[in-house]
Amino acid sequence: MKRFLSSVLGAMESKWLSLPSVCKDNHFFYIICAIKKAKLTLSTTLINKKAVTLRLKIIFAIEIMAEDAFKKIVSHCKEYGFVFPSSEIYPEGLAAVYDYGPNGVELKNNIKKYWWDSMVLLHNNIVGIDAAIFMNPTVWKASGHVDAFNDPLIDNRDSKKRYRADNLIEDQIAKYEEKIDKEVKKAAKKFGDAFDEKKFRETNPRVLEHQKKRDALHARYTAAMQGPDLEELRQIILDEGIVDPISGTKNWTDVRQFNLMFSTELGSTAGATNKIYLRPETAQGIFVNFLNVQRTTRQKLPFGIAQIGKAFRNEIVARQFVFRMREFEQMEMQFFCQPGTEMRWFEYWKKARLAWHEGLGMGDDNYRFHDHEKLAFYAKAATDIEFKMPFCFKEVEGIHSRTNYDLSQHEKFSGTKMRYFDPDKNESYVPYDVETSIGVDRMFLSVMCHAYQEQQLENGTSRVVLSLPAALAPIKCAVLPLVNKDGLPEKAQEIQDNLKFHFTTHIDAKDSIGKRYRREDAIGTPYCVTVDGQTLEDNTVTLRHRDTMEQERISISDLHAIIGDRVSITSLLKRLANDIKDL
Repeated sequence: MKRFLSSVLGAMESKWLSLPSVCKDNHFFYIICAIKKAKLTLSTTLINKKAVTLRLKIIFAIEIMAEDAFKKIVSHCKEYGFVFPSSEIYPEGLAAVYDYGPNGVELKNNIKKYWWDSMVLLHNNIVGIDAAIFMNPTVWKASGHVDAFNDPLIDNRDSKKRYRADNLIEDQIAKYEEKIDKEVKKAAKKFGDAFDEKKFRETNPRVLEHQKKRDALHARYTAAMQGPDLEELRQIILDEGIVDPISGTKNWTDVRQFNLMFSTELGSTAGATNKIYLRPETAQGIFVNFLNVQRTTRQKLPFGIAQIGKAFRNEIVARQFVFRMREFEQMEMQFFCQPGTEMRWFEYWKKARLAWHEGLGMGDDNYRFHDHEKLAFYAKAATDIEFKMPFCFKEVEGIHSRTNYDLSQHEKFSGTKMRYFDPDKNESYVPYDVETSIGVDRMFLSVMCHAYQEQQLENGTSRVVLSLPAALAPIKCAVLPLVNKDGLPEKAQEIQDNLKFHFTTHIDAKDSIGKRYRREDAIGTPYCVTVDGQTLEDNTVTLRHRDTMEQERISISDLHAIIGDRVSITSLLKRLANDIKDL
């Protein structure tokens, strides 16, 4: 018990230190001190029931802090019209399904436009399509979804919680890697400039021990996933002593497979229906249209096909708000290239996609690559771009080298030749494919999590502000008449009528000007234009900046020039084009 609690406390302290700033309100700072004290107590006293209770409270306090920060974001999304729970007027609602409100749909559409334009405007060899949700059911047989689109799930009998068995094992692998990194960092700090990391990793006994355990587990896990061997996955969990994070017990059920596709019936009369599926991904609509797109656009390899659309998965473990839902939206691009060039394009798209994310200015250190431990049998490489959410780093985008598997499978099952005639080589072949796939809803959540801030101001007051990238903000400019009389509302309407053709604006005339500023801060409006008595005299207004709260007096005729470029997606795209031109 002592060893277990000590290891858990150490892990939780590391987790605390890695949490985003939104999770670290000043009044929680005492928890770090309490952890250190608890660890000291563990080494000097016997464990008794009271001590165990105290330490567990500390452990769960840190988890609760991250959860509370996330709950604040979820609550904010509902209060300010970003996201609503689906069917909320009914007592039972509908779990893991959400509706986007007025501000949410604007933010979401801006994200999609930034992605779409970055693909089809910045690349002459990428075109778009919008494929149907319903497809011939043999499509999903060819893609492997009918037979293999399953998650290995395991339940803990004590907590009644359900987990993906592969995720539990991958987390255990990550723990060994974290132990290795901890030893390396400790040694680097001790030896300074004289530190030889390569030699240390090859000779240090503790590093070698952790690496041996990590490699053995990884090899065993990889072999078990090939089948997958469900009994072996459960045995790995037991042998590694993996405990349920809620109950702390190892009382696991057998591992079972769950198919994630929704099915329905197509047909109008009983006995004459066919079973079809709601698509679990948008990619297959691109693959089956490869020939149509190539012939009608006369594209030469390499070229890409982009698509934004809904997908559906019967997630058994749907959680974390819009991060994992049963109905979600994807932005995917399949890039077709000559066999043998796929890894060069894989590296290109890794860099290009990371540049797209970093172009939003949400902090380069909040992103990282995570290479897949297990690959599909047909894949050559796969990596995720992860973003630091309040709960931990989480995948928002995947880049995959899929070889020619998908087109070859559709050729096999349909009987149609999915070939490209290469005029330079004077031969036909099935192209290879590199995929980039990003979840719109996950991207939306990462933007909201980063933007949400609770600020203490110098005058002793506080405010909640969404520091959204200006180009993504739902409303770019709010026009606020100082009072709702004396001709100011009419002047405000005149200003809005001139600006609304360039970017989204609205008028807010209710409540005091201070309350209106706070309301605009809370929905992420970058600029507020205040119309007052002086405006009627000299056609000037007060322009307020969201992030700094600074105000300046400018002419109405200058509003479009000053605001337009700062809130334009075009400005983002120009910077992105410059960043990727030499990749």
